[in-house]
Amino acid sequence: MLWVRLGSFNAIEQERPGGRWRRWLGGDIPSAETLGRTAAAADHDDLRRALAGHYPRRRRKKTLHPIGKKWRPLVFDGHESNASFLRSCKHCLKRTLKTKKGPRTQFYHRYVMAMLVHRDGAVLMDIEPQGPGEDEMAAAVRLLQRALATYPRAFNLVGGDALYLHPDFCKLARVHGKHFIAVLKSENRDLLVDARSLMASHRAVVRRTKATRYQWWDIEGFTTWTQLGQPVRVVRSLETSTVRRQRTAKPHTQTSEWLWATSLPKHLAPMPLVVQLGHGRWTIENEGFNSLVNEWHADHVYRHDLDAMVGLWLLLCLAYDLYTVWLTRNLAPELRRGRTRRFWVQRIERHFFNGLPDRARSP
Repeated sequence: MLWVRLGSFNAIEQERPGGRWRRWLGGDIPSAETLGRTAAAADHDDLRRALAGHYPRRRRKKTLHPIGKKWRPLVFDGHESNASFLRSCKHCLKRTLKTKKGPRTQFYHRYVMAMLVHRDGAVLMDIEPQGPGEDEMAAAVRLLQRALATYPRAFNLVGGDALYLHPDFCKLARVHGKHFIAVLKSENRDLLVDARSLMASHRAVVRRTKATRYQWWDIEGFTTWTQLGQPVRVVRSLETSTVRRQRTAKPHTQTSEWLWATSLPKHLAPMPLVVQLGHGRWTIENEGFNSLVNEWHADHVYRHDLDAMVGLWLLLCLAYDLYTVWLTRNLAPELRRGRTRRFWVQRIERHFFNGLPDRARSP
């Protein structure tokens, strides 16, 4: 269902009259309701063990190349999968929205995902639901604790957006010997003000590429963030590039500013590498949630039951990881050149429906 992007249990149920399914399974395919009940009863520990088993195979085959020779970042981010004013369960999060008909309570689910970023892509490692009455950071800390126990040597750096520059999250990483890097915004106002004031008196390091001009500042030893209890390093990147607007076809200059706080010392991670690692956070948006939602129907509620929803998210992570490694490692570059990922999905779909094995003749 996930590999061929069927998108729902009902899409499987529509195939029930097909003899190919009966020959393959030895009986009729289950109904959508039965599939939903089965998903709700799935063992999450078994699914996580399957995900955990994928990583050492990739490591043994040397397909997970570090960034900057040694850094293997585990990136965290939250995602809201669905929202409704009508459908709810006891595990739903709630919020009140102002509408034309007055305030209304909206129900939704939110998850935190951990993704291992490597030089050539990413591997989805685990996911944790956010419970009612708790914030995203509580789920992230649980997920980091589980990742430290399950993948103790898989990563040596944790990262995320400004929310993950949180003392509990960063302290947990440092206690276990992992470094951290996160976006610095106004949530850490004292540190931000201190960094800006000092950088104003320092000359920027200028770098240029074909499309972008970079101005970098890098200062260690900030103690303004007292909740962490240790000095941090702040790196600022001012990036100016010229783009051509599609509507007017005229060039337009745009400037963006990025600041990151990190525990990485200068002798382990030079300034260009910190900028690269900081921007690597977007991998979880582009390779993770955007791809999963737009191509893999990740936000579809197959069954409104938390156990089923978490189980299907874990199964989706495994399907994504297997599909990605098949696409990048099994297919020759000559075959992949000039063909989109959607092209290969269509080929899998065609062979799946036209070539299901005959169970009676299977060895």
